[in-house]
Amino acid sequence: MHNYQLFTFTILITLSIISSEKLSSNNMGNIAGSNNNTILPINTTFKLPANIPVWPKGDGFASGIIDLGGLKVSQISTFNKVWTTQEGGPDNLGATFFEPTGIPEGFFMLGSYSQPNSKPFFGFVLVAKDDSSTGALLLKKPIDYTLVYTSNSTKIKQDKDGYVWLPAPPEGYKALGHVVTNTPQKPSLDKIMCVRSDFTEQCETYSWIWGPQKSEDDKGFNVHSIRPTNRGIKAQGVLVGTFLAHVGAATTSTIPLSCLKTSNINNFSFSMPNLPQINALVQAYAPIMYLHPDEKYQPCSTDWFFSNGGLLYHKGEESKPVAIEPNGSNLPQLGSNDGTYWLDLPSDKTNHDRVKKGNFKTCQAYIHVKPMFGGTFTDLAMWVFYPFNGPGTAKLGLIGKVPLGKIGEHVGDWEHVTLRISNFNGWLWNIYFSQHSKGQWVDASMAEFQNGNKPVAYSSLNGHALYPKAGLVLQGTGDIGIRNDTAKSNMVVDFGVGYEIVAAGEYLEKEIVVEPPWLNYFREWGPKINYDVKEELEKLEKVFPLLKELQDILPSELLGEEGPTGPKVKNNWGGDEYIS
Repeated sequence: MHNYQLFTFTILITLSIISSEKLSSNNMGNIAGSNNNTILPINTTFKLPANIPVWPKGDGFASGIIDLGGLKVSQISTFNKVWTTQEGGPDNLGATFFEPTGIPEGFFMLGSYSQPNSKPFFGFVLVAKDDSSTGALLLKKPIDYTLVYTSNSTKIKQDKDGYVWLPAPPEGYKALGHVVTNTPQKPSLDKIMCVRSDFTEQCETYSWIWGPQKSEDDKGFNVHSIRPTNRGIKAQGVLVGTFLAHVGAATTSTIPLSCLKTSNINNFSFSMPNLPQINALVQAYAPIMYLHPDEKYQPCSTDWFFSNGGLLYHKGEESKPVAIEPNGSNLPQLGSNDGTYWLDLPSDKTNHDRVKKGNFKTCQAYIHVKPMFGGTFTDLAMWVFYPFNGPGTAKLGLIGKVPLGKIGEHVGDWEHVTLRISNFNGWLWNIYFSQHSKGQWVDASMAEFQNGNKPVAYSSLNGHALYPKAGLVLQGTGDIGIRNDTAKSNMVVDFGVGYEIVAAGEYLEKEIVVEPPWLNYFREWGPKINYDVKEELEKLEKVFPLLKELQDILPSELLGEEGPTGPKVKNNWGGDEYIS
């Protein structure tokens, strides 16, 4: 499948999410559902199933302090509830709005926090303290507020009226978040701080948090989470955890809020985990992957694939393929995917068929360690290799399973799970599951865990897309589409067993991570074999006429038999993950 500036910031962190006691009795109260008196997911504070270990000693990782440039920032995960809506938003369950509490002395709020009621309580915002020695103020109070929205005159179900305010920053400063109140009086100007413009960066809207309707209204009022627009291993934007409240469409050029920005563009090493800490993180959080019970095309290690007859082909010399060394040392290095080289299965039928099936017992996770959000988070991108990607299967209304012949087949298949970990405390926040050419982020609060704090991933039958839950995911429209079937089986891969750290950027100055030669092979991991998809479908349409509706919705990776490129060629290698 084809996948996807000098001042000092100090990050202090409260090491626990709100305790269940505090959340339910002091802060949250009882948020009733919109249609009944059931307890909503947000009434439960998410905690990882097992205690977080004591991380090995290092510099700034999980120490509570991150040096980013004269502004100290504390990550707060304790909140007081301000206002709750009981309808609208995701699943029509409403949303809750909070302000941070337990703010360290000398620090100031940058914005309120909100999340849908449809998820367990789990989140953070940053608060800030000016600790620069230049004499130029990094923080200033707003000069006024503008009322963005009030529920006072609406008929929505809510615990009280809510008022959302936008700070008006002084010249040369930016607002990073809203203030939410439950009275019509403007908040105090001491309530929040704005940040000097050179410590801010453009942001964009992300996930929908709430709106009075059951779905997003492009012309109405909406609340969205926000994140830095530019994201990647060299990007300076820092996630603040606040939200944007707006009426009508919100484009990056019109968003009145900003994200923070770090100054240490070339050195995130202080806040990033060292090698022993990386290993400890892998042991704590490495996913458990289940293959489907009927899976014929298993993953394996690259060494197993090479040692069992994997071949390197060179254009113009197709009759003289070369056996690949176990570590890929004879593969052409770097360059571009120019079609001059490709890999393939063994040429003799016996080994061809055997290697095609893979061997999950040899499977290794190949880990790329990435700084994200200005070095305030660490991404562990964990890649696995399959020698072969099997054919697709369709669902056509009441006809549950229609084999698609060789549509979807190709040699070589790279898939991955990415763990997003807070560098403030080592908490696992999000998990990314690759799915065909894109994928999905899932909050840790919505993941399934096993063996402590290890998230579970399900590999789909034949196609190997990864999902957070077992069952059927249909790519298509209505009751017609491509099946992605997942289920538990006895074929289980623990990404924490036999893993290899293959890349850690340039930030690990004291440790050496040797990249294996195969990682710098930038050509295709399978041959390109063109066939007429239309012709293939027409054969099947004679028996299943509804297949005509599939032609416009088939994923691009199904439209030809062509091996993928390796992990280092993917856009997400230096950038953020692609979402569906």
